[in-house]
Amino acid sequence: MADLQKYFTEFHDSIRLSFDDNQELRDKRDIILNKFFDNKEEDVPKPNTFNQGSYAMSTGVKPIDGDYDIDVGLDFDIPKDDYKPIEVKKWVYEVLKGHTKSVKIKNPCVTVTYQRDNEPIYHVDLAIYSSKNSDGEMYLAKGKEHSNKENKNWEKADPKGLITAIKEKFSEKEDRAQFRRVIRYLKRWKDIKFPSDGNAAPLGIGITVVAYKWFNVSKEIEDIFANKYKYTDLSALINFVNILISRFRLVYQEGEFVERLQVELPFEPYDELFRNMTKNQMSNFKNKLEELENVLIQASDEVDPVVACENLVDVFG
Repeated sequence: MADLQKYFTEFHDSIRLSFDDNQELRDKRDIILNKFFDNKEEDVPKPNTFNQGSYAMSTGVKPIDGDYDIDVGLDFDIPKDDYKPIEVKKWVYEVLKGHTKSVKIKNPCVTVTYQRDNEPIYHVDLAIYSSKNSDGEMYLAKGKEHSNKENKNWEKADPKGLITAIKEKFSEKEDRAQFRRVIRYLKRWKDIKFPSDGNAAPLGIGITVVAYKWFNVSKEIEDIFANKYKYTDLSALINFVNILISRFRLVYQEGEFVERLQVELPFEPYDELFRNMTKNQMSNFKNKLEELENVLIQASDEVDPVVACENLVDVFG
């Protein structure tokens, strides 16, 4: 078996996207957020802000299509019962309108897109929350301006709880590092093997949550006296993909039993993260996981590291 750890580490470093290392993304975010604090409208309160999504959880990967995105939470100290969700979204829209050619109210957020030669190069998704509520909970503003009434609502959410859980999944620093690396490998595999539009691809947050639930660290003792371990990302990947495949279950859907991977967000609103994938998309997801497992096992069995890495190019790019 070839030792591929240094190649996995180099690959990880090439796909890793860190908010702390990307000055331009930080600048785009800060310009947008400063507009709220420079805003003179007295009727619009100033929100508390926090990063969320893959940047906050340290699981981001560089986008293949070049369209970088960042998720930001805007936490308004208001009671949800006093304001309609679209009303608060419009506060955000009006503050940012005209900042770029594209500022849109979407169902879960307000999106600001930066373009170059009419192609998107950055977009900032702003999720709007109400946090001054009698139950002490945060609520996310959902819906578009012209959505049906039942689709405009405040949805209970705990984005900070999820961020903390992912960041603190393992107590050992190096265990956490492997956990994040494997999430990034699977995200890059997803970007290579699935189309970027629609629901054909598993969500990145879905991959992160299944890792949170089922990932196991793979390491071997290297120096028992120094308590030093050797981490093997290839073994970790094989074990994790095998667990994912084993978690598919028969469920009754649309008049028949179909195999699905079902996983709930471990915090409010407890969404089932793969619910929008059709039965055919879910079947394709499992087939691609099985193909990935076979390639990983072949790489593990290969004695020549060059040949092993060449085989892995097909699944990771």
